[in-house]
Amino acid sequence: MATSELYCWEGDWGLPSVDTECLIILAYAKFAGAPLKLHKIGNPWRSPTGSLPALKTSENGSLSRPSDIIIHLRKQKYNADFDLSAKEGADTLAFISLLEEKLMPALVYTRWIDPKNYVEVTRRWHAEHAPFPLNFFLPGSIQRQQLQRLRLVRGDEELTAGEEVEKELYRDAMECMNLISQRLGSNKFFFGDSPSSLDAFVFGYLVPILKMKLPNGRLQQHLKSLDNLSHFCSNILALYFPSEGREGISRKVSSQPEGGDADNEPGKRRKQLLSVLVALGAMLSYAFLTGIVAIQHVQQEALDHRSPGLRSLSSHGEEEDGEEEG
Repeated sequence: MATSELYCWEGDWGLPSVDTECLIILAYAKFAGAPLKLHKIGNPWRSPTGSLPALKTSENGSLSRPSDIIIHLRKQKYNADFDLSAKEGADTLAFISLLEEKLMPALVYTRWIDPKNYVEVTRRWHAEHAPFPLNFFLPGSIQRQQLQRLRLVRGDEELTAGEEVEKELYRDAMECMNLISQRLGSNKFFFGDSPSSLDAFVFGYLVPILKMKLPNGRLQQHLKSLDNLSHFCSNILALYFPSEGREGISRKVSSQPEGGDADNEPGKRRKQLLSVLVALGAMLSYAFLTGIVAIQHVQQEALDHRSPGLRSLSSHGEEEDGEEEG
């Protein structure tokens, strides 16, 4: 059986990936013992679906939604929920729905809509990790997708960054964290001594809040006040991703697959030089044109530019579908 290939966002801040959906899949694959060939990249267009995460399989083509990827892994006999009772399976679905309804909107807001967090951390990170000249417009493109998604979830087409919206989203998120903390209690994992899909989802949602260094860190402060959840995240990182955050493994995982096997050094450099020259010409033209426009409006316009919105996360309603095939 051919090993499936997983494309996901690169890691930072000691995380195996900076993206919630990628973290969910990476954790689930670790818990279930699924052998995946990893490609950690900063350019989603290099994945087979044009988005991240993406699982390239020999049987089902390429999959993007976490629920579809987990179902596929279960069909391959990699099932982290194999020992769960029917009640535990129902609890898993209920808590995943709670995370998606209450915690996900706040996570999107704090990373992509909060102006300070977006400008100082999120946009900068994606600009630094995307290739030139994609780094000039990829962060804004993802942000617009995320804002649209948040508006859809909230049922408000006019939603923008603001004190009232932030207050409501953060209140819901903190209540959700409190409920998850009560359910975990003093246990190492949510169901017994082995992690399940619920552990993967909780880890994927919470560990970026715990580890990312955001200027507006209200969610992080609340999470750190819940000792059991903080230890839960740190414990999974230590047990299943002990070397992440160190450049060595991260680079090893991503560098080999990205270039393909036909990349000899001189040809690679020639391509890089050509693409840089073309991109530089395009950017100089753009700078020249926008410079002309800016001269005409320099006294009327403020230097403060904000953009809305980001990429969509998938919903996860079909958790139990793939469990029969074993």
